[in-house]
Amino acid sequence: MPGENLSRDEARERGRLLSVDAYDVALDVRSAVASGTAAETFRSLTTLRFSCAEPGASTFADLLAPAVTSVTLNGRELDPAEVFDGTRITLDALAAQNTLVVDARCAYSRTGEGLHRFVDPEDGEVYLYTQYEPADSRRVFVNFEQPDLKAPFTFEVTAPEGWRVLSNGVQEGPSEGGRHRFATTEPISTYITAVVAGPYHYVSDSYRRAFDDGTELEIPLGALCRKGLAKHFDADDIFTVTKQGLDFFHDHFDFPYPFGKYDQAFVPEYNLGAMENPGCVTFREEFVFRGKVTEASYESRANVILHEMAHMWFGDLVTMQWWDDLWLKESYADFMGAFALVGATRFTDGWITFANRRKSWAYRADQLPSTHPVTADIRDLEDAKLNFDGITYAKGAAVLKQLVAYVGQDAFLEGARRYFKRHAYGNTRLTDLLAVLEETSGRDLAAWSRAWLETAGVNSLTPQVTYDAQDRITELGILQEAAPSHPQLRPHRVAVGLYRRQDADSALVRYARAEVDVSGPRTTVPELAGLERPELVLVNDEDLTYAKVRFDEGSLATLRARLGDLTDPMARAVCWAALWGLTRDGLMPARDYLDLVRRFAGRETDIGVLQSLHAQAQTALEQYSAPEGRERAARELAEAALHELRLADPGSGHQLAWARHFSAVATTPADLQLLQGLLDGTAKIDGLDVDQELRWTVLEPLAAHGVADEAVIAAELARDNTASGRRHQVRCLAARPSAEVKEQAWARVVESDVLSNALVEATVAGFAQFGQTELLAPYLPRYFGALERVWRERSIEIAMDVVHGLFPAWLVERATLDAADGWLDGHPQAAPALRRLVLEKRDDLARALRAQACDEAAGPRP
Repeated sequence: MPGENLSRDEARERGRLLSVDAYDVALDVRSAVASGTAAETFRSLTTLRFSCAEPGASTFADLLAPAVTSVTLNGRELDPAEVFDGTRITLDALAAQNTLVVDARCAYSRTGEGLHRFVDPEDGEVYLYTQYEPADSRRVFVNFEQPDLKAPFTFEVTAPEGWRVLSNGVQEGPSEGGRHRFATTEPISTYITAVVAGPYHYVSDSYRRAFDDGTELEIPLGALCRKGLAKHFDADDIFTVTKQGLDFFHDHFDFPYPFGKYDQAFVPEYNLGAMENPGCVTFREEFVFRGKVTEASYESRANVILHEMAHMWFGDLVTMQWWDDLWLKESYADFMGAFALVGATRFTDGWITFANRRKSWAYRADQLPSTHPVTADIRDLEDAKLNFDGITYAKGAAVLKQLVAYVGQDAFLEGARRYFKRHAYGNTRLTDLLAVLEETSGRDLAAWSRAWLETAGVNSLTPQVTYDAQDRITELGILQEAAPSHPQLRPHRVAVGLYRRQDADSALVRYARAEVDVSGPRTTVPELAGLERPELVLVNDEDLTYAKVRFDEGSLATLRARLGDLTDPMARAVCWAALWGLTRDGLMPARDYLDLVRRFAGRETDIGVLQSLHAQAQTALEQYSAPEGRERAARELAEAALHELRLADPGSGHQLAWARHFSAVATTPADLQLLQGLLDGTAKIDGLDVDQELRWTVLEPLAAHGVADEAVIAAELARDNTASGRRHQVRCLAARPSAEVKEQAWARVVESDVLSNALVEATVAGFAQFGQTELLAPYLPRYFGALERVWRERSIEIAMDVVHGLFPAWLVERATLDAADGWLDGHPQAAPALRRLVLEKRDDLARALRAQACDEAAGPRP
């Protein structure tokens, strides 16, 4: 029989045949606190009631488990050895109404998939949580693992005495003997069921809402984290954002929150940012901040809280039929997260962050060879796993922002309201959503959908301006172009802004603006004809559409000279994103981008944009700079970072951001000596609090340059002997410049499965360091030699981390490209998802080589 990788065709046939009436799931997780092999598995007893449209037909149920004790179908005892193959249970001779009872021993996870078991190194306490998307609930209980077979779920969990246990529904009555029973849910998909259990620190609150029709709603709120993080847990801020979000979505959706309570669990070793399980949302615990962070971190957390909350309607209440339409939940949640962030919270500049950070993710993904339409062709579960990407999330959200500009906000929101009421607790496809939007907007959206949702690729928009003898605009046109591989030209609603200074020393401000519908290869903007010559023409001012922005020669010259004089933060964010796009595309030398960062990043007021600039500058330095100039570029970037660090307001978020950036790019003995001084207290920077998290940030480059040895790292772990400290320690250990260290890190990640998902991630992150090319060179052939074995033997989550994280991107040379091409040519039958990952990394490498060639062609540095 086929293995774990359920195909779309199989799911369609099973969906046609079956409907599910109810699940009763009883889990006994008392073994979680046992020792040795006893702590490897737990009991899972499931009663599944379902109907069959064709009595006498056969199908299968999904279960990934080490052992099945018994299988009963409609009162008939089946031999587990005959019907269970490790991934599926064969079900023959179905009746019209069926009852399946399966008693199994399921495995606790160490990879963040299924029911994850974590032992806190600080106090030895055990914590459990589930994570299923797209198809890992079958690791915990038998089911039909596809989103369209929704059903009500009733969970019962027997846990160690004193544990807090949560599921989607509210607990019914007090626990007895560690037994917790939860209220039956509304019909939901398998992948959003949830269990969280352990000695979690729990904080409660309540949300109340009175509606215009006289009804009232009360939602119990909960927030929880490990006991070791309780002293850092700012539950009040989490509840504030939660209540603001609930108010916002109630105001706009006209459909009361449908899932009773609202718990939010911050859990250890989590693979994702968060997961929208109704009534029991899970987040990675890094959102509990152990030290000082910038306001961008709080904004990011608020955005994720609101993203997951939007899923309660887009995804949980109304769910896509199959993963082809994953965008129906993820694109909408990504858009609604930013929409609510700006409309309901203190983070009123959230669209600036969206323009500069989220859309950069989308632009990168949309230029990879694996790009796909927002509505993707998802053949199976491996395809689905990889499509949680920048297209589905950020491009989809940007497209929805364009749709709001196209149909109007009122029509867009009214369409959402009708969509919820029409399809509550059901499953939908693209056509279902377009139908309600056509009703509310009066527009035919078929052409819009074909252009924006059903084709891949990103357009570029370039202004063309001509002037008369008096320096007035005679014509302003916008050229639209597309890559030959994806030639679709799209309709764009854009704003065009004209900027100039009033005098030589004044700010660069907008003095004229026009909105226009761009279509075809060239569109004119007649409203701007006759105006005085601008210093900057900004296409996509205010970031209304999804497109790469280009500049005319005069505008680019203005930005090179005066980017810091542009006072509007959104305009700056759009310009920074466009300049980064030019650099990535090999149209601007990396040295020029680094020069812009050195000269103007210190004037950036938006902390999220600043942190993006830091990350992009590091990529430009390490990947896009010509090798002969890289040492000088690194030194200059570190000098600029230290200069800005000393200038920043003491104790500010900008100071902290510059401290982190300086640590990341420091290479000279003097720089490393300063970092050492910050670590041991012999050096001070006014207002900079070198707390525990910043200490680890400073320690990693010291380890990577051989300044901090194993003993120093061990001493730091002794200061911070926590789960977080352990992850930092593992990363620093793997960063050390030693052949023996690299061999040990490689063996622990590639040759064995001794590490949990979080420690695999930390080891991979530490392994490849800037400037360690000679040490890492032997791993080029070893990487390609191990790929298929890793994909075959490891869980998909771990395999993805290894394939992506250990790709030899540290050797930006033709030899690496040839090795990737050789593997791809020689393994045409490798798993499509594996080939996609390698192809994406190969494309990043080819892009880096083109960018280096551009930088080299600029000639010797003056």
